Amino acid sequence: MEFERIPTVPTADEVLDRCLRRAAVKMRLKINKDRANQDFVRAVSYAIHDRLVYVMQSFPDFDTLPPFYHDTVEILYGIPRLKKSLGAVGWAARWSRDHGPGLTIATRRAEDTAIARKRAVARLSSVVHQVDRDLRYLNEVRNVLRKLPHVDDDAFTVVIAGYPNVGKSSFIRRVSTAAPEVASYPFTTKGIIVGHRVTDRGRMQFIDTPGILERPMEERNRIERQALCAIMNLADVILFLIDASGHCGYPLEDQFVLLDEVRGLTEVPVTVAVNKSDLLAMDGYLNMSTGTGEGLDLVLETLLAHQEQPVKGQSEHMQSENQ
Repeated sequence: MEFERIPTVPTADEVLDRCLRRAAVKMRLKINKDRANQDFVRAVSYAIHDRLVYVMQSFPDFDTLPPFYHDTVEILYGIPRLKKSLGAVGWAARWSRDHGPGLTIATRRAEDTAIARKRAVARLSSVVHQVDRDLRYLNEVRNVLRKLPHVDDDAFTVVIAGYPNVGKSSFIRRVSTAAPEVASYPFTTKGIIVGHRVTDRGRMQFIDTPGILERPMEERNRIERQALCAIMNLADVILFLIDASGHCGYPLEDQFVLLDEVRGLTEVPVTVAVNKSDLLAMDGYLNMSTGTGEGLDLVLETLLAHQEQPVKGQSEHMQSENQ
């Protein structure tokens, strides 16, 4: 995943400290002090430009990201806001590149090149400090994005959806390699969690999503919107869990309204299973209990039946090859 390769974004002081130290090493090698001051300004301006350009280029092109990651970044931070900070860093880099030669010439022509050097460095430092807030913001973004789970686009993917506390995390813990936090309070899952299971039909990918509430889209928080993002972009099949026992704290009627909404968001199959069936089962539905393990095998078999169908994107690829 591209986000994992983003290095730590330095603060303005860290950028300047690194650039000044490198220039100072070169300056000490010069015998002519006037020439040394001139070269110092040139070296600092070039170093600032190169360092800030490196920061910009370390971030991926957000417009070409896969849909899931693109939408996730938009939900978490807003791509226009990120581009604004990257643009500010780019402005500081260009300023250093464009004005560096003039500051170097001014230093060479000054009567006191040491004073001119200090003034030139002060101007360069001022420009870098103007984007310090942007650098800090980009590092905050970097720290979050690099922790996003890796999603295998080629694996058969089951996205688990439903209201908070209906047993989604307990299910994925039972059937896959994932080990999400499981607790008796809602919104334990703050982002998506990925787990895998090897079957006789190949690798199966499970995605545990945060709980979604049945309410208008504009009222949903970032956690809920991440869940909807996974549903719309990643699923080959959706497992929608219902808690008929009422222990999740949400009415059964609201859960079915949300089910209808999820069905309308995607064209992939939606399998409905009633969890906590040891407390209350429902006729006409798959019933299971993540507490006792009862019914889990039948749910898995039902999900695996969809794996025999072409995985998302696979049918189009096959058609293009046959043309």
